[in-house]
Amino acid sequence: MTRTCDIPDMPALRAQIDQLDEQLMALLARRHALIDRAAQIKAGNGMPARIDARVEEVVANVRRHAEGHGLDPQLYDRLWRQLIEAAIAQEERQLNKDRP
Repeated sequence: MTRTCDIPDMPALRAQIDQLDEQLMALLARRHALIDRAAQIKAGNGMPARIDARVEEVVANVRRHAEGHGLDPQLYDRLWRQLIEAAIAQEERQLNKDRP
């Protein structure tokens, strides 16, 4: 891992940011696949897409991790709530795909 002080100029810095963005997209794609699996499991167990207690648990975890990394927990709370809403919509599409 390159230390930020070892990045010599803006083109190199931008390349690092672009590389990190691609890695973040790969992680989000992995998360998306896990949400697909969650929908399959929920369908088999008759569970709803939205489980409010789990939503709050995930957000609390994110806030704690953000704080631990010196990041703004309120910002990541908002971002993750959007991510969670998209995941719930993804699950609902799968849970309702056989319904007319």
